This record gives sequence, structure tokens and C-alpha cells, in this order.
Amino acid sequence: MANSALNPTPQFEEKKSVKIAIWSFTAVVFLLVTLMGSKNFPRPDEAPEFTKALPAVNAIINFSCFITLIVSFVMIKKKKVIMHMRLNTFAMILSVFFLLSYVLYHVTNHETSYGGEMIGVYYFILATHIVLSGISLPFILFSYYRAFIGDIKGHKKIVKWAYPVWLYVALTGPIVYLMLSPYYGNS
Repeated sequence: MANSALNPTPQFEEKKSVKIAIWSFTAVVFLLVTLMGSKNFPRPDEAPEFTKALPAVNAIINFSCFITLIVSFVMIKKKKVIMHMRLNTFAMILSVFFLLSYVLYHVTNHETSYGGEMIGVYYFILATHIVLSGISLPFILFSYYRAFIGDIKGHKKIVKWAYPVWLYVALTGPIVYLMLSPYYGNS
């Protein structure tokens, strides 16, 4: 009894460390994306050829994540919890690959500007995509973690709003790509 009074439970320590890790990861991603968006961010004069395909790859990854999230939702509604968990894990893995590919593209390639007639629509979709992806990131991670540790009540509380936002972000990414794709290589 005395030993447990002196030492906080490992679960409590893990929760605190996970909370710190999630917010730290979010801050690093935010800073990195902010730096990459700067005109002064150093990029090579000529990007490696293979990186020119990454925007299309990113759109495919995003759309795959979108489909995975929808199927995951259907599975949980059918009470297929294990499949739901596996699909959410797959969506997280897709998101990690997306982030790595996105960073690789943006550290090696100069910004591409939209040149179409629907500029207002494009920038609205782009702005909401960027803002919502940044806001939702820590909550997606917290939701996944809560489900992972069995805190289903906490998981459900977060996903009520984080899930539709994640869906929106996963769908608008490919839309932005499709709208911007005619202008790659023209900037």
C-alpha cells in the first residue's frame, strides 16, 4: 500500500507523457509546415525528378484515407469493432506516409500557384483544408490514443466532431490537387 502511495500509477504517467508527445508532435508539424510555407525557406534550384510525382501520390494517399475512414465508420455501425480498429490504424499509417511525402515534396519543390478562373473557390477550399488539418491533428491523435487504451467514452466524445473534420481534410486534399494539377511545373 505504501509503495503505491509513493509511486504514481504507470498508466497516469503514460497518459501525461502521451499528452506531451501529442502536443509536441503537433507543434513540430505546425512549425515545419509554417517554415515550408515561407518564401525564404531554402530549396534546391532543381528538385529531384521523383519528387514531381509526389502531389499525385499525396492525393491518392488522402483519398485512400477518406475511403478508409468511411469504411471504418460503417464497420463500427455494424459493431465490427476489430475491423474498425484495424481500419483506423490503417488510416493513421496512411496519414504518416502522407505527412512524410508532403514534407519531402515541399522541402524540395517551389510553390505552385493556382491559375484558374475559380480562384475564390480554390483558396476557400485550400484555406479550410489547411486550417482544419492543423486544428484536427492533435484531436485525431488523442482520439486514436483513447481508443487504444480502451477509453471508448473519451474516444467517442472526440470523434463526434474530429471524424467529420478528418473526412473533410482527407477529401479536400485531393480536390486541391485536382484544381492545382494543371499548373504544376508552370511556376
